[in-house]
Amino acid sequence: MEGALTARDKVGVQDFVLLDSYTSESAFLDNLRKRFRENLIYTYIGTLLVSVNPYQELGIYTMKQMELYQGVNFFELPPHVYAIADNAYRMMCSELNNHFILISGESGAGKTEASKKILQYLAVTCPMTQSLQIARDRLLLSNPVLEAFGNAKTLRNDNSSRFGKYMDIQFDFKGIPVGGHIISYLIEKSRVVFQNHGERNFHIFYQLLEGGEDDLLSYLGLVRSPQAYLYLTQGRCAKVTSINDKNDWKTVVKAFSIIDFNETDLENLFGIVASVLHLGNIHFVEDEAGCITIPDQSQIRWIAKLLGIHLSALEEALTYRKIEAKSEEVLCPLNIDLSVYSRDAMAKAIYGRTFTWLVNKINGSLANKDFTRKTVIGLLDIYGFEVFDKNGFEQFCINYCNEKLQQLLIEMTLKAEQIEYELEGIEWEPIQYFNNKIICDLVEEKHKGIISILDEECLRPGTPTDLSFLEKLEEKVGKHAHFQTYVLGP
Repeated sequence: MEGALTARDKVGVQDFVLLDSYTSESAFLDNLRKRFRENLIYTYIGTLLVSVNPYQELGIYTMKQMELYQGVNFFELPPHVYAIADNAYRMMCSELNNHFILISGESGAGKTEASKKILQYLAVTCPMTQSLQIARDRLLLSNPVLEAFGNAKTLRNDNSSRFGKYMDIQFDFKGIPVGGHIISYLIEKSRVVFQNHGERNFHIFYQLLEGGEDDLLSYLGLVRSPQAYLYLTQGRCAKVTSINDKNDWKTVVKAFSIIDFNETDLENLFGIVASVLHLGNIHFVEDEAGCITIPDQSQIRWIAKLLGIHLSALEEALTYRKIEAKSEEVLCPLNIDLSVYSRDAMAKAIYGRTFTWLVNKINGSLANKDFTRKTVIGLLDIYGFEVFDKNGFEQFCINYCNEKLQQLLIEMTLKAEQIEYELEGIEWEPIQYFNNKIICDLVEEKHKGIISILDEECLRPGTPTDLSFLEKLEEKVGKHAHFQTYVLGP
C-alpha cells in the first residue's frame, strides 16, 4: 500500500494502528495535525475513520473519486469516507447481512456533510434501473427538506443538525436501492422561540421569507423582512452572508415536488410555519382588572385562519389555564409571564409535531411496496456534543445520548476485543481507558440517577426550586455529585 501512494499521501501515518507510540495522545494529535496541514482530513484507526472538518471544499468528492474507490480493497487507497461507504455496501451484498454506519462527533465536526457524502456515493455507484430512479432521487432529496426544517446556523457552523436522524437504506438482492426509512430523535424545539447571540432559528423560516413568492407571503400574512418577527431576531444575525436562503428555498421546493408533496400538503405546511412566526409577535397587556388581554388582534386572527381554529378558543388557550376537577372545569386567568410561556409552549409544540408529520410523510414516499426480504445499510447522523454556560434540558439529553454512544464504542472496540484476547489466551498488554459508565449511571441509574430525580420533582406538589433539586441530587448521587456541573452546567 505504501509503495503505491504519492508523496502527498505519505504525510504522517494513514492508519493510527501503525503509529510507533500509539498510546501517546500527543503523537496521535501530531499525526492528525501533519495530515490536516496538507488537506488530508481522513485517517484510519483500523476500520474506523477519523475526520477533521476543513470548513471548505477540497475537491475530493468528485465523480472520479467515487469511481476510484468503487470495488477496491479497504486499505488499498488513502483513507476516505467513500471507502467506508463502499466497504459497507460490498460486505452487505456478499454476506446478505445488514450493516450500520455510525457518524459521531462534536457539534460542527462535519457529521451532516459526511452522511450526505455517503448517501451520494451509494446513489451514484450502486446499480440502477430506470424504474428505480425515483427511489434514488427521493432518498437524496429528502436531505434538503429535513435540513431546512431541522438544521440551523449555530456558533459552530452554518448548517448544524438540531435533531438526530437514523436512516435505513433498503436494497434488493441485486444490491439496488429500492427504498428507505427515517427515524428522527429529539428535535431542538427550544430554538423555535429562543436563539443564543450569533445563532439563527431553523432555516425554513428564513428561506420562506427570502425565497417565497409574493402571492404566497401575502396568503400567509407575512412580510419579507425577518427583522419583523421576534422568533427570528434574538440571535441578531437573521442575515448571514455565507448562507443563500433564496437558492436554498428553490432547492427545497424542487425536493418537495419529487418526494410526493401535493399543493394541499404544502399549503398546510407553510401555513403552520407562518403561524409560528405570528405567534411570536403576539403581545399581552394586563388591564385594570388584572386580566390579560391581546390588544392587537391582527396576529391572532392570522393564526386562527392558518390553523383553522376558532379565534375565541385560541385566545382562551393563551390567556387562561383550564383546571378540571371531577365533572367541573374552571378557567384560571394567567399573568403576563405565564401567557408568554403558554405562547412559546404552543409554538414549540406546533413545530415539533409538524416536524414529526414531515418525517412520516417523507417515509411514505420512500416506502418500498415490495415486501420481499431486503438488506439495509443503517446510517446514524446524531447530534453533536456541546457544553454551554447554561445547558437546557434538550442539550442535557443530547449530551447523554452522546455518552451512550461513547459507551457503545468502548464496548465494541476495547472491552469486547480485550475479552476475546483473554478467551483465546493471546499474550497482550492491557490498554488503560476511561470507562464512561459512571457518567451514564449518573444520568440513568434507577432511583438515584438525574432522570429519576427529575421525575420525582415533577410529581411533587407546588413548584420545586433549583436549590431543592441540586440538594437532592447531591444527597442521592453522593460521591459522584461532582459531575453535576458537567451535565447540567453551572
